[in-house]
Amino acid sequence: MGSIEGILAGFQVALSLEGIMFVLIGVLVGTFIGMLPGLGPISAIAVMIPITFGMDPAPALVMMAGVYYGAIFGGSTSSILLNAPGVSGAVATSFDGYPMAQQGKAGKALAIAAVSSFVGGTISVVLLMIFAPVLSSVAISFDPPAYFALMFLGLTAITSLSEGSTIKALISAVIGFMVVTIGIDAQTGTQRFTFGNVNLLEGIDFLVIALGLFALAEVCTLIIKRKDLSFDNKHKLGSLKITKQEFKEMKGPMTRQSFLGFVLGVLPGAGATIASFIGYITEKRLSKKPEEFGKGSVRGLSAPETANNAATSGAFVPLLSLGIPGSGTTAVMLGAFLVLNVQPGPLLMTDRPEIFWGIIASMYVGNVFLLILNLPLIPYISKILKIPRPLLISLVIMFSIIGVYAISFNTFDLYMLLLFGVIGFLMRLFSFPAPPFILAFILGGMMEQAFRQSLTISNGSYMVFVNSPIALTLLIFGLLSFLFPIIGHFRRKRKEVS
Repeated sequence: MGSIEGILAGFQVALSLEGIMFVLIGVLVGTFIGMLPGLGPISAIAVMIPITFGMDPAPALVMMAGVYYGAIFGGSTSSILLNAPGVSGAVATSFDGYPMAQQGKAGKALAIAAVSSFVGGTISVVLLMIFAPVLSSVAISFDPPAYFALMFLGLTAITSLSEGSTIKALISAVIGFMVVTIGIDAQTGTQRFTFGNVNLLEGIDFLVIALGLFALAEVCTLIIKRKDLSFDNKHKLGSLKITKQEFKEMKGPMTRQSFLGFVLGVLPGAGATIASFIGYITEKRLSKKPEEFGKGSVRGLSAPETANNAATSGAFVPLLSLGIPGSGTTAVMLGAFLVLNVQPGPLLMTDRPEIFWGIIASMYVGNVFLLILNLPLIPYISKILKIPRPLLISLVIMFSIIGVYAISFNTFDLYMLLLFGVIGFLMRLFSFPAPPFILAFILGGMMEQAFRQSLTISNGSYMVFVNSPIALTLLIFGLLSFLFPIIGHFRRKRKEVS
């Protein structure tokens, strides 16, 4: 079966009454779960595997795919309204989304997030349909040196996430590196910084840190400074209308991050979280007014929302074409494929085209459903802001606790949540930015693993990073990315002196 026939077969599955129903169920469940801190798409798909047992594979997998990108789409809601990221891919959304809500523009922030998510998801599905077979070979070509160089390129952007002092941003990143090393060393099996506590053997979960540094830190700030804060603006929905000027600002980020997010999603191990951070950093670097980022910037909100939704479609490239899961969520999806007696890989396109193309075609339908469902619901969703402040604080704490406990059912994680909440509050008090900490934590583990694998392959020779063309190119870009802000800083100093 050719590509055209396959695409038509896919739309036949997605646009059938059964297909539309299961896509709708998937995106509804995913959106709701994405709004709740802690209950991400991995949990939802894992729960649905036994429910779909015995079903026809095509609609079952279409529904689970809908849960995946629906959760990423809905994860922005709690980030914008409560500064409590629903999923890890929505952490960067809170950098500018929450400040917009504080300024009385919650409706506009949710509308920008919905439109950006729709554009990113739709463009990436087009790219998935066109390039899925080709890009699978690109994903394979990324060896450990190339992955190390890619992570290095991401880390050089830490200075872009600083909110004033670059030194404080670097200190924050170093602490993030230190935290990610806690647990059992994957290569040697030795314990690192566990202090004899068995609860630390598996390290600290990302969600514990994200909810602690953002949600609980915000709660601490509201409690401590409650007499100094005026909440009048925070109760306002504001206009949902996106002006021509704002849409003009969104066009560039949406176009660029749709492509960048998709490519990062294709790479196994990257995923929506890294795509959203790199998307945010890229737009801040390209912006003529980078000082507006972190204070309610339209570009700063649009970029990560576009990138993380584009990455979800990209993550299906290695899964469908090679049978290789590119993230934790697609690893669970792989399990769902196998339970339904479907083997993803090079033969899936020819042997089961209705599944291969059906999943891709369903993403078009799912993205339209998500936009239609989310925009009219904004006035109702934003009523969260009208909840009395003491009750809202209690709800944030409750959702954070439930979300963290649902990961491992371990009360030790709750103590860690409290600890990182205090750390997050102290970082705010002394003006240490949290984003570099989060970025270093996300990239640090993968960077260390790729570095050690590279040295193992080369028997300890550092020339492995130079001999790989992809790695060398990315390292050069990384060095330039690191040097440009420093050069710009010295130029500004010279102008001030002269």
